[in-house]
Amino acid sequence: MRMKGNTVKKIYQIALALLLAVVTTLSLAAERAEKVIYHVSDSSNATAALRNARNHLDQSPRARIVFVTHGPGIDFLLDGAMDKNGNPYDIAVQELAARKVEFRVCNNTLTGRKIDKSRLLPETSIVPSGVAEIARLQIEEGYAYLKP
Repeated sequence: MRMKGNTVKKIYQIALALLLAVVTTLSLAAERAEKVIYHVSDSSNATAALRNARNHLDQSPRARIVFVTHGPGIDFLLDGAMDKNGNPYDIAVQELAARKVEFRVCNNTLTGRKIDKSRLLPETSIVPSGVAEIARLQIEEGYAYLKP
């Protein structure tokens, strides 16, 4: 049984369209990584939050994690800050920053508490408002919200 030229051409076009759809779907899935906000408003939770982020990346290495801090939650990102056992936070922050974790600090908190920006760890960036940044990341960029 011989197929006519038009039939073969249509089958080829359909197969090509299906292949393109599969490749596009796989490509989009590969580009899509988890995007997560770790909200820290109290530095007494910082050790657990840092550990959670490390564990998160161990299981999902392509996850994009952003710490957003405000109020007393910024304290672990100040130079010389230590946990209740006297362990410095900067090492854990540096290790996570090397894994592409971002640390954002609320400028309203810095201003309100009269904390000079030079006291922040170099791995941090400043955002105008911590709570506004959380909302923006969720609404505009599709980040999931975690509060360790």
